[in-house]
Formats: sequence, structure tokens, C-alpha cells
Amino acid sequence: MTDHTSRTRESTEQLKEDLQHLSQTVEELVNATADDSRHNIKELRERAEKRLSETRARLEARGERAYRDARESVTQQADACDRYVRDNPWTSIGIGAAVGVVVGMLIGRR
Repeated sequence: MTDHTSRTRESTEQLKEDLQHLSQTVEELVNATADDSRHNIKELRERAEKRLSETRARLEARGERAYRDARESVTQQADACDRYVRDNPWTSIGIGAAVGVVVGMLIGRR
């Protein structure tokens, strides 16, 4: 398993755990409002707000990390493609021409 796949799996598990904790806190808050105990509601509301801000921060960090990983992957693939074209210019021209013919035929059928 690649490092990227394991990081994605860990992030997914952490996200599930964060959302589960947040939903439990919100559920506790809803149940506490049924009691209408002002002190209890205030305490649970503070906990819910804290967990919500923590979850939001984690999601933002994961989003930035996912963007950075995707950008790095695309850059590496573009570099590999560039190297291949530079190392094999005639093969690359042939592949480009073949793709152009196929796309032209598909467009021409419409």
C-alpha cells in the first residue's frame, strides 16, 4: 500500500471519528434542552462549539493537504510526460497524431 493511500485512509477514519464526536455532542445538546437546565445547556453548547471549531480546523487542514498532494502528483506526472516527450519526440508526435485522428473521427460522426 502506498504512503498516499494509507494517509488517505487515516484521514477518512479521523474524519469519521470527528463527525461522530460532533454528532454525539449535538445529540447531548438536544437532549439537554429537553431538561431546560440553563447551566447544563450552556456547558453542552460550549462543548459543541469547541468540537465544531476543532472539526472545522481539521477539515481545512485535510483539504489543504489533499490539494497539496494532488498538486504534487499532477506536477510529477506532467514532469514525467515532459521527459518522455523529450526522450521520444517522434513517438510522441505519432501518438498525438493518432489521438487527433480518433478525436476527429468521433467529432465528424456527430
